[in-house]
Amino acid sequence: MKKLVWLIGAGYMAKEYAKVLSDIDCEINVISRGKENADKFEEETALKVFTGGLKNYLASNPDKCTHAIIATGVEALYDVTKMLLNYGIKNILVEKPAGLRKFEIENIAIKTKENKANTFVAYNRRFYAAVNKALEIIKNDGGVTSFNFEFTEWAHVIDPLKKAEGVKEKWFLANSTHVVDLAFFLGGFPSVIESHTSGSLSWHPSASVFSGSGISKTGALFSYQANWESAGRWSVEILTPKNRLILRPMEKLQIQKKGEIAQTFVEIDYSLDEKYKPGLFLQMKHFLDGIYDNFCSIYEQKRNYTIYEKMANY
Repeated sequence: MKKLVWLIGAGYMAKEYAKVLSDIDCEINVISRGKENADKFEEETALKVFTGGLKNYLASNPDKCTHAIIATGVEALYDVTKMLLNYGIKNILVEKPAGLRKFEIENIAIKTKENKANTFVAYNRRFYAAVNKALEIIKNDGGVTSFNFEFTEWAHVIDPLKKAEGVKEKWFLANSTHVVDLAFFLGGFPSVIESHTSGSLSWHPSASVFSGSGISKTGALFSYQANWESAGRWSVEILTPKNRLILRPMEKLQIQKKGEIAQTFVEIDYSLDEKYKPGLFLQMKHFLDGIYDNFCSIYEQKRNYTIYEKMANY
């Protein structure tokens, strides 16, 4: 049976999803609020957009889709997810972080369980070719012994961005968790964590400098840091008994073998990550095929939120 996919949103991420979906054998209904974004979307993708928003679309009593992808602005993710669950949609992929407040994540988790649905948060970096290779090496090496990561954001770039009220104030959740989620996905979720923050920014008053350390549930030691008022970049480093695995940039994997100084790029087939937004094709294919091993479930996001609040001083 051909899958019917609802794609909610017509902005940048929705266009990236559309590129993948157009190359997968499925039926696509695109739903958007604003006409301006819808017109641009139709022009760039040749897909028709239903305008007026999801609420109006659902009021027309459409047949339920098999899968829904929510690629709206961060401020609308919670409300859209709730509407879909109330309508009885069973398979939902929502852009990170799924909600900006703890009660939103908790409510989605409750509603997902009540409806016997599947709700996943779209951390596409879990599906990078580089990450898949890293997982393979970690398994062959006997696991992770330690890891470290950095989630520095470029404040001078973010400051002038026009975002909905409350989004930049929770920028750690809205953006930095891409790095944190991947680090804990590879190295293990914390069983113990100590977090420290200092500084503040006009648009992110809770903190601008972050550091911490802990122990993962698999026994690996970890540390992290970020300074949004200085220089830096995103990175994750995973150490095994045999190798240091370096994701810097995160789309590519470098390796430093034990006893050697040289760091070399690992030969990997990056073709899918070069043709589409990195990680998106495999994430989408696995979602439609019901292969959920690498996904962040809404229940996992609910658990993670407590750690994220601590790390960001929210």
